[in-house]
Amino acid sequence: MKLDTKALRYLTTEDWRVLTAVEMGSKNHEIVPTPLITQLSGLRGGSGVHKCISTLAKANLIARMKNAKYDGYRLTYGGLDYLALHTHLKRQTLYSTGNCIGVGKESDIYVVASSTGRQFVLKIHRLGRISFRSIKNNRDYLRHRSNASWMYMSRLSALKEFTFMKVLRENGFRVPEPVAQSRHTVVMELIDAFPLRQIQEVPNPAGLYAELIDIVLRLASFGLIHGDFNEFNILIREDEIPAVETSGDTKTDIPDSKPAITLTPVIIDFPQMVSIDHTNAEMYFDRDINCIKRFFERRFNFVSDEPGPFFADAKMLAGAPKGKRLDVEVEASGFSKKMAKELEKYMQEVGVEGDVSYEGSGHTGEGDSDASGTSSGAEESSDDLSQDLRGSDGNDGLFKPSNEVESEASHKESNALATNAAAVTLEENK
Repeated sequence: MKLDTKALRYLTTEDWRVLTAVEMGSKNHEIVPTPLITQLSGLRGGSGVHKCISTLAKANLIARMKNAKYDGYRLTYGGLDYLALHTHLKRQTLYSTGNCIGVGKESDIYVVASSTGRQFVLKIHRLGRISFRSIKNNRDYLRHRSNASWMYMSRLSALKEFTFMKVLRENGFRVPEPVAQSRHTVVMELIDAFPLRQIQEVPNPAGLYAELIDIVLRLASFGLIHGDFNEFNILIREDEIPAVETSGDTKTDIPDSKPAITLTPVIIDFPQMVSIDHTNAEMYFDRDINCIKRFFERRFNFVSDEPGPFFADAKMLAGAPKGKRLDVEVEASGFSKKMAKELEKYMQEVGVEGDVSYEGSGHTGEGDSDASGTSSGAEESSDDLSQDLRGSDGNDGLFKPSNEVESEASHKESNALATNAAAVTLEENK
């Protein structure tokens, strides 16, 4: 879906409280009852709440479900977008949004700017957008995984990407600098580079190939496998080589000469990254290597004389004495094995094979919009939201939603608990 921020500036404090209440109520309700929205918002007078609900519905931030057994609303992806943007604004991470520079199967990429004018990339994860039809036909998935909504998985995907980017950046890998993460969005550095798939010719294919293979092996030495290492997720940045000063009065500058350029690969897109101890680690490793081999042979007519590298070699690198394991470090930082298993199982069952979005890139190709018109219908008939809401103060959490549509009796039982849980948060927003 398209990110439309026109209504953002016109929302009042009361509107934000009601939108937050819908998000909070989604913890235990697929469709949040209107009386519960009133209680969670903490607003006096039902007429004011209904006015806010009308405003939010007109902006497509919440939606009323047809043929529901009771009067209620659910949060849409647009509403989740607004809550995430509101969090970034309150943190002063963002000030304005710009053009869409890439649309992938499972994410949208936008240029944004801070109050100082510095440009960043906003990546909005939208898992389940392309795979809606396969989900709809696969009722077995819905029956066994009803507690894992697309919005919850988008939140996990964003958290995973931000966490891996942070640890990789800290350990010297060339990745975009992670700036902030809220709900299903990640703000990162804007890289002025081209995706490898758009490059038709390089001066030294063997050198670039060797550098990319070295990145795969270096990731393995830290206990990680990218899982989607291909021409879509590798940016090539042109860096100038500084001139070497010579002694004496000899003048080495040539007026018409061009500065020497080196091609620097930057790695993006990390939701598929797995530990080298993963059950299917060898398959992921071999796939990464073969993707690079096939692309260089097809695009640059380059075939390496050396076989491999093989997974056994990578496994030995990861098992070196006193070696640092970033997979363990990521788990310790908050992205647990349980979260990783939920996200991985979802991706396997819906057929997510990676994303072709070009985050960080100032240049996008003609094939960027392969999914631009596919989200609206899916969104209207999906979303048993599982995004934890602690108000619009930016403190994201995680929870699992109820796996069934609740009856009127269960509404009354959960209203008091949900109201108490929201009291502290809503007090902060006053």
